[in-house]
Amino acid sequence: MAERPILVAGKSGQLARCLRDSATSRNVLMVAVGRPELDLESGEGIDRVMAAVEPLAIVNAAAYTAVDTAEAEQRRAFEVNCGGAALLADAAARRGIPFIHISTDYVFDGGKPSPYREDDIPAPLNIYGSSKFASEAAVLKANPRAAVIRTSWVYSPYGNNFVRTMLRLSETQLTVRVVDDQRGTPTSAADLAAAILVIVERLRSANGCDDAGIYHLASEGEISWYGFAVAIFGSLARRGRRVPRLQAVTTADYPTPARRPKNSCLDSSKAERVFGVRLPPWRPSLEACLDQLQEMPKELRAC
Repeated sequence: MAERPILVAGKSGQLARCLRDSATSRNVLMVAVGRPELDLESGEGIDRVMAAVEPLAIVNAAAYTAVDTAEAEQRRAFEVNCGGAALLADAAARRGIPFIHISTDYVFDGGKPSPYREDDIPAPLNIYGSSKFASEAAVLKANPRAAVIRTSWVYSPYGNNFVRTMLRLSETQLTVRVVDDQRGTPTSAADLAAAILVIVERLRSANGCDDAGIYHLASEGEISWYGFAVAIFGSLARRGRRVPRLQAVTTADYPTPARRPKNSCLDSSKAERVFGVRLPPWRPSLEACLDQLQEMPKELRAC
């Protein structure tokens, strides 16, 4: 019988791309499917994709992640992040295969002074966070054996993220203003992807619902957005790149349509206890990401 793959919902996002990289390096069979084959807004074609791929597990890395735009597109954000996720979770439940759903630190309001635990009460400040919080309940209702993974401040050599934004601004700006009163843990999508593969294998070997539920999974350490920018530009300067001057500002100085939590730090100890996964500190992972970006051909760095 042919080996069955892990199905990743989402094809072009940074986590989906890092999952493919991680699977390739570990000789794990994986198929990533996105639009138009898999359209979570309508739900059409999910069973068709399931029948064609016959996956042994599903990782939902597809999401509506335009945080500010979501304030004006609430219905679409909920259709993708909540409705589509629930349909995928149900498809996995009907086939008796593991399902992992990716959620976010934005389900919290940031008012807690210490890192958030899984049993802290969510209180999202924006539509994106609300849609992801709703998705968690919808997924676990549709599939009680699912694992929901909340993560924070994800970056990689791919897609839209803070690291790539800072690299772009370093080439075009003399001064860059960055918020210094929001703190969190920058999390490498490559590290997150490797951990997800371990969790998939654990869920495949688990019986019943013992490992189901919500988990936090972020890198070690915490920093503000400004501090993260300092680290990025410092590394670029050591590599001989010109860097702009950095200016620390407050959230009030940099208004956005969607409110952001002041504290996005997550306590990931539960995932370590249950699955034996622990992401490394963010600083060496940042260096690895910048190394990879530096080695990429210029045309790929723009993708």
